Parts: sequence; structure tokens; C-alpha cells
Amino acid sequence: MSSSTLLNPTQPVNQQIYRILRRDIVHCLIPPGTPLSEKEVSIRFEVSRQPVREAFIKLAETGLVQIRPQRGTYVNKISVSQVKNGCFVREAIERAVVKRAASMATDEHLYMLEQLLNQQRTAIDRNQMNDFFQLDDEFHQQLALVADCRLAWDTVENIKATMDRVRYMSLDHVTPPEMLLSQHHEIFDALKRHDEHDVDQAMHRHLHEISQSILLIRKEKRDWFSEE
Repeated sequence: MSSSTLLNPTQPVNQQIYRILRRDIVHCLIPPGTPLSEKEVSIRFEVSRQPVREAFIKLAETGLVQIRPQRGTYVNKISVSQVKNGCFVREAIERAVVKRAASMATDEHLYMLEQLLNQQRTAIDRNQMNDFFQLDDEFHQQLALVADCRLAWDTVENIKATMDRVRYMSLDHVTPPEMLLSQHHEIFDALKRHDEHDVDQAMHRHLHEISQSILLIRKEKRDWFSEE
């Protein structure tokens, strides 16, 4: 964590540090139990400790870290109950989103979604899993925009940090990108038909994968998980 990481001077520093640390934790570059030092992070980003402290607070709010007064900040284990609850809430929101989107999708919306699917195909072909992971999120975010409900995605984004760690660990063998892309195409095809029932069922099948994958990932990385 000692090497410098350049930040964009036009964006809030604390938000950038939060996003970078969130990505590092989600991508398993910082495993559970790892202590996070305000001093080391401030050196890494060449900033004062205040924006680092603010980033830590945001990470704690999403469940990724625990701040222990007088003892430090540590990356949390993956909470099984938090993942399950997050899956429940996310599915409820996103199934409502796609049903609404089915009646609102225009040719322009469909074109943008199709472009994202093409980019996902390219990422898979090039074995660029980090890019695919990001494009997966962008596809779901675009669905919320089609439904004219940005708040829906903002809500999902705020609750899915712990879930994302399971998603990332599942990519290479439990929920391979080829399968996820096929499910995205099912959602897209139902949207093109403006079929609320089919798009709802397609989203249900797609998001159900995460609740199944946690069972397999927990067996492989038992020491990474807590039952809380």
C-alpha cells in the first residue's frame, strides 16, 4: 500500500479513495482481516488523513470494513446473512425495474443496452474479467435509467458491496461470464418484446445465481466468511 496512486483533481478525494479501496476489497486484493492504516493509505494517495478517514467511514457503512475505536480499521469477513439480505432486496428492486423498463424501452435504449452486451462479449473473448465485472454493473445501471429510476440503482449500489465479493470470486468457475452474458441476452430479448412477464422471470433467474454461488464459494473459502 506504499506506492502512490494518482487521483483525479476534479473529483472529490474521499469518494475516489472509497471507490478504489472498495474495488480492491471486492477484487480480493485486500483479504478479510487485513488492517487498513490511515497513515499508509494517506501516503499511497498523497493526501491528508481526513479524506481517508471519510472513505473508511463509507466503507464501514457498506459493511466492507469495521472501525474499532483505539484499535484500528479491519476488512470484514463476508457476512452470509448480509449477502442473503442484499440478494433479497436487490432482486425485489431490479425485478420491479425491468418490468417498468419493458414498457418504456425505446430504440435508443435498446441500442445502448446492445452495445453494452457487445462490450461484454469482447471482454470475455479477451479474458478481461475485471472489465466484464464493470460492464455487468453498467448493464444493470442502464436498466434503471431505461425505467427512469436512477434511485433504484443508487440503492442497489449501496447495498451490494458484500455481495460483490462473492460475485467476483464466482466469476471464474461458479457463475462464468458466458452464462451471465447469456442471461443478460434473455433480459434484453424480453425487453425488446416489451414483455413484462418474461423480463421479470429472466431477471429472477439471473439474480438467483448469487444466492446459489455463495454456498459453493463458502465451502472453498470458509475462513473468509462469517454467519453474522
